[in-house]
Parts: sequence; structure tokens; C-alpha cells
Amino acid sequence: MKKWHELAKARMKELKITQEALSVHMGVTQGAVAHWLSGRREPSLEVIAKVLQFLDLPPMSINTDLVSRRGKETESNAEYLGEMAVWDEADPLEDDDCEVPYYAEVEFAGGCGMTEVVEVADRTLRFSIATLRAAGVDRKSAAVARLRGRSMERLILDGAAIGFDRSDTNIIDGEIYAFNHEGMLRVKYLYRLPGGVVRIHSENSEEFPDEYLTAKQWQEDVRMLGRVFWWSTVRRSPKQR
Repeated sequence: MKKWHELAKARMKELKITQEALSVHMGVTQGAVAHWLSGRREPSLEVIAKVLQFLDLPPMSINTDLVSRRGKETESNAEYLGEMAVWDEADPLEDDDCEVPYYAEVEFAGGCGMTEVVEVADRTLRFSIATLRAAGVDRKSAAVARLRGRSMERLILDGAAIGFDRSDTNIIDGEIYAFNHEGMLRVKYLYRLPGGVVRIHSENSEEFPDEYLTAKQWQEDVRMLGRVFWWSTVRRSPKQR
């Protein structure tokens, strides 16, 4: 069965359409068209569909070929690492395990509605020491918290546990950090701007636009907790929802 570019070349010869004419119609260079028609480079499916439409070739001329081509490109995108080790809070720590402290927003006594970010004394999360070592994080500097809200979706989902490195508090543009912003525990991308201004950016920037804090606001209102190096989300089975 002929491939799409072979059908296209035959049709162009039949209609006396040059590569130059096709390149002008597609808004690309003649060299790009030459690569497509020779099979050396494969354009996107949308581009292929536009070429066939321009040459008045029926869509079925390409569908079978695309299915075949997609099949050839199918490849594994995961690696099986083994079964999960299950443990309970009462179980003793294994040699490769450690417990890291848990941070959360808590309301001040008196019910005034104000919150503060504190280390919760009776809550920890177990981590593999090998995992921390691979992330370049000292176990004494690691801590965890839970993200709330949709501002970091699709990257980090609502309810995800995050791990952060309390020794890594200097802002590197584009890294994700956990920080205490006037009693609110926040997890965001941070960027340094001229004049000491800090840009706060959300993954879901369409719903949560960028914020900017002056150097004074950052110094007075923010306490850095650390760079985020890990996150995990538990997805409940649809049968249990």
C-alpha cells in the first residue's frame, strides 16, 4: 500500500502542481515540502490532511496509512519497578526509611479566622532515604505538606502531598517553592525580577493570574519554607467515589 507522500507526489504530477506551489499554499519553505514528499520528514497529521485536501485526495487515501504509521510509533512509556511496600504508622522503620515532619495551616486559638503555617507535632510521612538521596535532599532538611486548590493543576493536583527541602530557600527562576505568605501555605513557581520584585506564577495561570510582590512585601510578609522536590497524588477508584 502506498504511503501518503507517494500518493501526494503522484497526484501533484497528475495535476502539474509544483513543490513551490504547494509550499506557498502551506506557508512553508520548498525545502520542507521536498522533505515531506521524499519521506525523510513526517509532518503532523493536521498538515498531512491539509496537503491531501489541497490535492483533492479523499481522506480514505491516508487513513489506513496513518493507522499503520501510528502503530509503528507505539512504544512503552513506563517501567515496572516492582510491588509496593505497604506499612502502617505503628510499623517500625526499615533501614532505608526515615520520617519527615508535616507542615500545615492551622487557625490561631480564639477562632479569629487567622492562620499560621506550623510543623504539626504528631504527624510525619515516611520517605525512602534512597529517594531523598536521589533528589539531593538531606533527610534532616526534608518536610512535607498538602496542597489545596486548583492553582497548580494540571501539574500538581488538589490534595497532593508535596515534599520540600528546607535548606534550599534561594529562588531559582522557574522552580516551585513552598512558602508561608501571611499565614497561608502556598506552593508556586517563583521568579526574581529587577528591583527585588518577586513574581508568583501558577501552573493554572488562566484562572490564577500572576502576582507580584515588592522586595519590602516579600521580606515582611513571606517566610520561605523550601524548594519543592516531590509530589504525590492518590486517586480514589471511581467505584469508591
